[in-house]
Amino acid sequence: MRKTIKIKKVAFKFPTVMLIDDNELDNFINQKVIEINSFSEKIYVNSSGVSALEFLKNLCVNQALLNEARPSVIFVDINMPFMDGFQFIEQFYKLPQELSKNSKVVILTSSFNPADKEIAGKINKDIIFLNKPLTPESLELIS
Repeated sequence: MRKTIKIKKVAFKFPTVMLIDDNELDNFINQKVIEINSFSEKIYVNSSGVSALEFLKNLCVNQALLNEARPSVIFVDINMPFMDGFQFIEQFYKLPQELSKNSKVVILTSSFNPADKEIAGKINKDIIFLNKPLTPESLELIS
């Protein structure tokens, strides 16, 4: 007699997330934490704010792609070369609302400077501010 093996479908909290950090090791660790905790089914990793913006702009050109690949959560580091996290966030909120209104922005940083939280709040009061490293507990704070 044959036994049927049932494969349990994983329930992800979010369909898609984006990581933006110039530190490859941080991206790797954060990606693994997201995967292990079934936080997201798809993870897009960018090593700069510039490349992340280009990716997002390309999504806006193709509606089908936008619906499929729009990040529900964007984790962004503050301290990056060429375009820091705050510059990325400001440019992100200038993208079409169909992209930005449905995405949560999470600053994931090693900075403990209270001024950084103030700057983030001035850009958008809904920005979530977390300290590195990403943990299962910090993922629970994102809803």
